[in-house]
Amino acid sequence: MPLVVFCGLPYSGKSRRAEELRAALAAEGRAVQVVDDAAVLGAEDATVYGDSAREKALRGALRAAVERRLSRQDVVILDSLNYIKGFRYELYCLARAARTPLCLVYCVRPGSLNGGLRVAGAMDNPNRNVSVSWRPRAEEGGRPLAVGTDVLGEPQAVASVVNRQAQAEVPTESEPKETRATDFPALVASESEKSAEHVSGAFYPPELLEALALRFEAPDSRNRWDRPLFTLVGLEEPLPLAEIRAALFENRAPPPHQSTQSQPLASGSFLHQLDQVTSQVLAGLMEAQKSAVPGDLLKLPGTTEHLRFTRPLTMAELSRLRRQFISYTKMHPNNENLPQLANMFLQYLSQSLH
Repeated sequence: MPLVVFCGLPYSGKSRRAEELRAALAAEGRAVQVVDDAAVLGAEDATVYGDSAREKALRGALRAAVERRLSRQDVVILDSLNYIKGFRYELYCLARAARTPLCLVYCVRPGSLNGGLRVAGAMDNPNRNVSVSWRPRAEEGGRPLAVGTDVLGEPQAVASVVNRQAQAEVPTESEPKETRATDFPALVASESEKSAEHVSGAFYPPELLEALALRFEAPDSRNRWDRPLFTLVGLEEPLPLAEIRAALFENRAPPPHQSTQSQPLASGSFLHQLDQVTSQVLAGLMEAQKSAVPGDLLKLPGTTEHLRFTRPLTMAELSRLRRQFISYTKMHPNNENLPQLANMFLQYLSQSLH
């Protein structure tokens, strides 16, 4: 069954969107399996993405978990960063080998065109799990919010603060941009965004977020492994269930490469018959050319193809062409061609000699 790959930076709503899609498909009676970092590692651990060796092992484990679950009965959802296009291509190859459709869902934090993300207290207290709002807010308490440091590498909006005393002390643009954790004990989503609040089991330090943003390779629908592509901005935008359902259950699976396809079944005596027929053709040609003159058509019993005689042919030359024909025919064995092997060999000799 189809494969759904989620892609995006941390805190972009991938897990919540994956759960929303899982619930929608399960409500239709479809079997859905979700593969994420926690399922592979046992618990979500953001430090994996700071170690290239551990991250490589994680990608291998995710790929293996997806490959084990791909079947004709279940829908597989991969909920991870998937920010490397080479890894997304490997997932595409898995779906192509399993002959099942796939689609990519790209989750983006809202407010990506204005302002920078700022997490108060993250630099001073890295062990603290800070909750950040999903939607940008232009004002808080009648005053514009200060624009913070761009941590994710893509513009984001500043989270709202529910502490009244903290709201009165929101710094202006002329004040220092960095805010200490002691001044703002917590950041939570606004009242209109509480339903969209993301609860993450792992805390990503700002340095790691910035590094991931620099390494992030955004999906491109022009790449065959990134399409069909669905881009979701924030959690308030509705999930395009109808389009995703059509991409998964109505589209054709990616065509497999010829090199990955199984050889067609051939009888156990195919090679023996091929060797015997070609040997008989060579013996007949050597006998027929003894009484032929240039311009004659060499005819063999039981064949409809003819070979025009232009010059005497040696056994060494004919044997070399016979080996080439056998090597090519072994790559594409077909029992239906057995009655026509002699005609095919004569046609091959005619094209190779003239």
